[in-house]
Amino acid sequence: KDLRYAYQVFSRYDDKPKISIFGSARTPEDDADYKVCVEFSKKFADHGWLCITGAGDGIMKAGHEGPGAESSIGLSIRLPFETTANDVIAGDEKLINFRYFFTRKLMFVSQCDAVAVFPGGFGTQDEIFEALTLIQTGKSAIIPIVLCEAPGRTYWKHWDNYVRRSLLGTHMISPEDLNLFHITTDMDDAVRHV
Repeated sequence: KDLRYAYQVFSRYDDKPKISIFGSARTPEDDADYKVCVEFSKKFADHGWLCITGAGDGIMKAGHEGPGAESSIGLSIRLPFETTANDVIAGDEKLINFRYFFTRKLMFVSQCDAVAVFPGGFGTQDEIFEALTLIQTGKSAIIPIVLCEAPGRTYWKHWDNYVRRSLLGTHMISPEDLNLFHITTDMDDAVRHV
């Protein structure tokens, strides 16, 4: 039922390129990462793209605030601590409510032409590693993955250090796997990369 309804909604927008935006629901609206995500998502809407986020608050709301509801798709999940959609996408026909994480994640990765990731917790890490794994193993088309944050922040620097030392350094991934993602604090650079 989750998938049937989601595919019906997405089928209306087959002609539009889409970017999935991942990041923390806990990022406050006055945070620099929130502000650059608003800027980033607006740039994509200005280029005719739809922005897909999880429909919650934080980075997800920022990813909808930039483009507005008309250029947004929300993929909400029923959780005990995140029960409502953000006020940008709430009530919109492009808000889809999922019961299962796996059906929601399938829509994020199968319906997008690019992925953008902003700092986040376990869920965000799960989403980025899912996208990287699908591309690395050939189960998904090669699409751009940009890891974004505000200038002066070090979230992705530390993440990249972990990937290089603990994964590449122990031969758990190949050197060419580092080409699957692009880290930037410049939103124009992020758009150019995609």
